[in-house]
Amino acid sequence: MDKHPADLYKDHLKPFLLSKLEEFRILGYGDVRIEDLWSFLLNKKWRNLKDVQIYKLADAILAVKIGEFMNYATVESFKTSNLLNSKEGQNLLDELLK
Repeated sequence: MDKHPADLYKDHLKPFLLSKLEEFRILGYGDVRIEDLWSFLLNKKWRNLKDVQIYKLADAILAVKIGEFMNYATVESFKTSNLLNSKEGQNLLDELLK
């Protein structure tokens, strides 16, 4: 997998990441790990990032809302879930979508 251009700045951005995680903890989401937040940023926020400037990266980290992160985490967990790949999981999903 190719490295994302923002990966060069991860160590420099660590204080901003930790600050955002502390905000999540205060809001009752203490299980979010720094790797989860970084993955969200790389795959969602910065997916098509062309202009990599550290102040823009820091601003994007501080602007993350818990709702958008949790939506991303929920979708990712469904993508990796074995439940949806089974007949029982499909029946459950069909029932939920009625």
